[in-house]
Amino acid sequence: MGSAEVDKHTPPSGDGAGKDVLTGLSNGMDRHKSKDKDHHSHKHKHKDKDREKGKDKNREKHKDKHKDKHRDKDKHKEKSKDKEKKHDKEDRKHGREERKQSKEDKKLDKEEKKKEKGKMKDKAEKVSYVEVKNEPMSEDDDTPMASRSFSQTSQDSEDDDQPLAFRKKVKIEVKAEKPVKRKAEDMAVDDDDDDDYTASKKKNKKAEEKKEKLDKKQTNGASPTKRVKKEKKEEEETWKWWEEEKHEDGVKWKSLEHKGPVFAADYEPLPGNVKFKYNGKEMKLSTAAEEVGSFYAAMLDHDYVTKDVFNKNFFKDWRKFMTHSEKEIITDLKKCDFTHMLTYFKAKSEEKKNRTKEEKQQLKLENEETVKVYGWCIIDGHKQRIGNFKIEPPGLFRGRGDHPKMGMVKRRVMPEDVIINCSKGTAPKPPAGHKWKEVRHDNTVTWLASWTENVQGQVKYIMLNSASRLKGEKDWQKYEIARQLKDSVEKIRETYKEDWKSKEMKIRQRSVALYFIDKLALRAGNEKDEDQADTVGACSLRVEHISLHEQKNGKQCVVVFDFLGKDSIRYYNEVPVEKRVFKNLQIFMENKKPGDDLFDRLNTTIMNKHLNDLMEGLTAKVFRTFNASNTLQEQLDSLTDPNSSVTEKILAYNRANRAVAILCNHQRAVPKTFAKSMENLQKKIDTKRDAIQEAEQSYKDLKKEAKKTGSAAAKIAAGKKEKQLEKLKEQLMKLEVQATDREENKEIALGTSKLNYLDPRISVAWCKKNNVPIEKIYNKTQRDKFQWAIDMAGPEFVF
Repeated sequence: MGSAEVDKHTPPSGDGAGKDVLTGLSNGMDRHKSKDKDHHSHKHKHKDKDREKGKDKNREKHKDKHKDKHRDKDKHKEKSKDKEKKHDKEDRKHGREERKQSKEDKKLDKEEKKKEKGKMKDKAEKVSYVEVKNEPMSEDDDTPMASRSFSQTSQDSEDDDQPLAFRKKVKIEVKAEKPVKRKAEDMAVDDDDDDDYTASKKKNKKAEEKKEKLDKKQTNGASPTKRVKKEKKEEEETWKWWEEEKHEDGVKWKSLEHKGPVFAADYEPLPGNVKFKYNGKEMKLSTAAEEVGSFYAAMLDHDYVTKDVFNKNFFKDWRKFMTHSEKEIITDLKKCDFTHMLTYFKAKSEEKKNRTKEEKQQLKLENEETVKVYGWCIIDGHKQRIGNFKIEPPGLFRGRGDHPKMGMVKRRVMPEDVIINCSKGTAPKPPAGHKWKEVRHDNTVTWLASWTENVQGQVKYIMLNSASRLKGEKDWQKYEIARQLKDSVEKIRETYKEDWKSKEMKIRQRSVALYFIDKLALRAGNEKDEDQADTVGACSLRVEHISLHEQKNGKQCVVVFDFLGKDSIRYYNEVPVEKRVFKNLQIFMENKKPGDDLFDRLNTTIMNKHLNDLMEGLTAKVFRTFNASNTLQEQLDSLTDPNSSVTEKILAYNRANRAVAILCNHQRAVPKTFAKSMENLQKKIDTKRDAIQEAEQSYKDLKKEAKKTGSAAAKIAAGKKEKQLEKLKEQLMKLEVQATDREENKEIALGTSKLNYLDPRISVAWCKKNNVPIEKIYNKTQRDKFQWAIDMAGPEFVF
């Protein structure tokens, strides 16, 4: 904008001031010779104008006077066009510099506004300069108007003919006046209307601030955590595989690519000051013997080291890692002193607990990087999580219950022990200096890598995460077969009841065992070697595991079961059975010793073949899944009150789940913190009851006062207190339900049946039907696992 344009939009300061300005435009040099006088006059007139109430009238007069001069201004603009182009580049540069200083300018502007009124009289000349900021006084004032340069940028045109040092000085002076220039620009937009100009200024300022905040937020406003979460969300976007066509029978995937497993870190020898003693004397162990010895030292505070089997197995395996000279010296485990090692491990453990926030964050980032590389695979073009990509480090085998192999050394797994399964041409590189045992391309299996562990000779696998397609399809198929059994179960039950009368003992035993699998949800059970834990199922029951009572606790034909089931968990149950079953059991037990098999003409192979003949795909586990899911459906239908609160509905769900857990013998030891947590919960309940009593008394008093005085304020207070009382009662109810739930489930593991035996569509349908948030039943991991069911099942679904 040229100087003439600035004059066009300069606010009127009375008739005299307007006349002076317009005359200055036409006369050029004469105006600048009397600049000091004119400026003083202009400013004083401007001050008078601010006090005048009839500014609208004056503004109209000023506009009329402007009309005659517009043609002269247009001519002047054409003359200055070439000069403007010449300095346009430099002006843009000044504009960029000015924008960088915008924040500082705003602060100075605010300070200037505060001081402006007080300094108006003393600094009239300076203020006058501010008002006509876009036409500053400079050496150009003495040059002809046509030869001056004009610019639309924020920098003043006199800089073009001034030394660099002086330009900087002028720039600093102009800094504080930047907001005044914006006023002139706003006035140009609003056609010289003061009222519109004020509103426009505020509007534009707010818009600029909003834009600035938005830009800041877009560039660096989002926190790193939020960005990471957003990336994870995009990374783990749900693949709705259940909406796609299934692969051909037996085919699990078309393409599979992964980076292989992560191996345990190499052993770091103990520091020199950590000593091992044998028979009271310090002894330096070889690296291999020290590593295995450290496994035992780390467990000195555990009950395992008090068991003879554990100690015997450990010492026998430890000697395999010793050198010849170490074997000759170390002959008795009781003479070994591992206390220095234990002290060192405890110190290291404390050191880990006391890590700084920065150290923990660094470790977390490192783990996330590892997961990013090894924790994902590409299957059929989709990114899927891997469940267990880390191979277990070496250590001592513990087992469950009184396992005969407890204490044996689990050796370190090396790449040479691992078989890789992937698509052709995508085999991951083994660690430097190693090679894989084998690379396969078998798309009929779901594992990514496998190896055989040395203690029990079991094959271990690296599989996909529970939320993956392969796992989800397997679950879906399992529950669909269980639903098919619902249509055939009555016929199967009629068949095995007829077989109780069979003349062939083999068929009788099979039918009674199937009755136990159906009615008690027992596992089939497999034959165990002598070096395996003594756990049994329906087919492997021994005479010692049951006792018969014709009458017990008012019930007839009672069978008492007492044996170790899976994971060495005791199964004890007193069950009244049908007379025909009771008589058959008496026959099976005749002339047998306690250690003899109850069903001596039956094994799991015979049972599973018979089940498959009854219905394709039927196994003992399908029976167990069917009974569990069917029990949940029946219990939910009978326990759920549609009119109850969400908290009460969740209690009903947990009770239904508990019935299933009892059926499947999903027990657990009472948690160590149970008593303390119940004590804390009871304190909360007592505190809440006290609060309710106080609120009830306060409510009664307010109600009486409102009734007595008829005061509106008292009625309002009474209403508020009533709402508060209702809220407190609701909170008490939730706490009491929570206490009941905890007490009932202290020895029951609800999670096992929920994740492995209950069709998730039952729970999803129940939630949708009863308006219970699914988050109250399934946590985030479980929702990911059962996403197919959440998407598939509606409120009308019935198992």
